[in-house]
Amino acid sequence: MKHSLRMKMNESLFLRDPELSELGKNIIKYSVQLISKQGFESFTFKKLAESIGTTEAGVYRYFENKHRLLVYLISWYWGWLEFQIVFQINNIDDPEKKLQKIITLLSKNIEDDKSTDHVNESLLYQLVISEGSKAYLTNHVKQDNKQHLFKPYKDLCKLIGDIILECNPKYKYSRSLASTIIEMAHLQNFFIQYLPSLTDFAATKSEHDIISFLNHLVFSSIKNAELQQSNKKK
Repeated sequence: MKHSLRMKMNESLFLRDPELSELGKNIIKYSVQLISKQGFESFTFKKLAESIGTTEAGVYRYFENKHRLLVYLISWYWGWLEFQIVFQINNIDDPEKKLQKIITLLSKNIEDDKSTDHVNESLLYQLVISEGSKAYLTNHVKQDNKQHLFKPYKDLCKLIGDIILECNPKYKYSRSLASTIIEMAHLQNFFIQYLPSLTDFAATKSEHDIISFLNHLVFSSIKNAELQQSNKKK
């Protein structure tokens, strides 16, 4: 029997829950495809409706505007990714190994999850890398934040930050380092594809090089903090 994974989403993001109808699921499915192919600036509800074979008004019954739809997609991805991370580290006791596993998961290209028929996570991953910051780099970010639209991203950062603190309970920058790990993993992949002079990994295009870099960055920071704390006690 096939099990279908369903993410619980903030109701402020939509006018009608897209997970509850075939049209709603198609809106999610085809919006990921179109934004990935054309970019968010060129994406319109008219183009989306034509791809689905419905009316533009039908799309507006589900989402107020295309930015709300983008935030929905990005938030969906963060929630799905947190689920995958929790599942993968569930049986790991060593916090350093947990953190290494998370870095690996963040740095590797995502494969499509067959338990979600209407979402291609591989395409959505590329969308998050190239368009994800547009979810919050707006002049209405404060209002959106008050509606808790970015909670899935914050929850993921808290999860990673808590594991950083397991590695070193006195580390002062756990939240900053957690968000840096996520953004750096995405940026390095983006630079490899589009701005190769901004990364050292353009020649190899190797996920393992990004993983090694992030492990060095993260654990050097944590270990140096431990060393500084130790020296202060002497």
